[in-house]
Amino acid sequence: MMFLIGAVAAIVIITYIVLNYYPPLGKTLSKEKRQQYSHSAHYNKGKFINLIPTTMDMSLKEKLVLVVQFVKGNQKAKPAKPVVVEPLSETYYDQMKQPKLTWFGHSAVLMQLDGKTILLDPMLGKAPTPFPGFGGKRFSSKLPVEIEQMPSIDIVLISHDHYDHLDYGSIVKLKDKVRQFHVPLGVGAHLVSWGVSPSIIEEHDWWDELECEGLKLACTPARHFSGRSLMRDVTLWCSWVINGSETKVFFSGDSGYGPHFKEIGAKYGPFDLTMMECGQYDERWAAIHMMPEETVQAHLDVKGKVLIPIHWGAFTLAMHDWTDPVERAVKAAKHREARISTPKIGETVLIGSPVFPSSPWWK
Repeated sequence: MMFLIGAVAAIVIITYIVLNYYPPLGKTLSKEKRQQYSHSAHYNKGKFINLIPTTMDMSLKEKLVLVVQFVKGNQKAKPAKPVVVEPLSETYYDQMKQPKLTWFGHSAVLMQLDGKTILLDPMLGKAPTPFPGFGGKRFSSKLPVEIEQMPSIDIVLISHDHYDHLDYGSIVKLKDKVRQFHVPLGVGAHLVSWGVSPSIIEEHDWWDELECEGLKLACTPARHFSGRSLMRDVTLWCSWVINGSETKVFFSGDSGYGPHFKEIGAKYGPFDLTMMECGQYDERWAAIHMMPEETVQAHLDVKGKVLIPIHWGAFTLAMHDWTDPVERAVKAAKHREARISTPKIGETVLIGSPVFPSSPWWK
């Protein structure tokens, strides 16, 4: 009996230490911060809320079925061999004024606009988990460029604090290269706890507009949720509008389909290019992750000219085949007569060019 009590006590103590002091889990918001965020129109009873009702409730039977499916797995949920990644090319590094971007897989994108370097959702680690030794590994063995060789970053934009979008190891390596972080409400606490100076962090609510490094930015809604530990929805999630002197792009972050896309399109569209979530979906959580056909519709809703599907190609976080997202999106785009670009990981895309990468490289 004493041994059992001691074992339980040890587990409780270890759990407390991990939850409160293990850096990758981030920082719990203070009471003062929570009180500050209560003034947001999107905050209710201690948590942020979506613009429309969004539920992910499943019955006990559905949860058990889901667990069994995840344990069983899907042999086609990841590629049979590592994905080939193109190294960041001279096309990206040259001095042309033409806006450009390079997709790093999943939702990480490195972009140049008006001579400024912007990094979006920099999950550049090997696994989207606080314990990198466990969980699904990245499909590729390397990145287009390692963090140490990256150029200086003028702006980092983060959509929310989930591990596949905000990575502790990546931020620690990047923080001294970055001039400014712009994040949704509450996410700044994680960055500060990881050594980022509060002076270069700005937090934003939905529909906040700002100017940074000569660019006009808007923090816009998404339909999702947040959380890195036991607490959920105590930080905000968002999408981003990025407007240069002659080029405008939209970054969806993670989102279920909803009327906010048309609102964003009406207020800020049209966009020269959109980066839209497409992957890690399931009918059981469609409220927070779009189906590929909805990805194309959302692109049309915001009045996008060219669509790049993101949130796929790097990790397995759902049970669909790893190529399903892009293949379904390409098919839907063709049906809707929407322009879609499917760059390889690491391939440079010239925004505004009459020709975009469109090879089926995943086959």
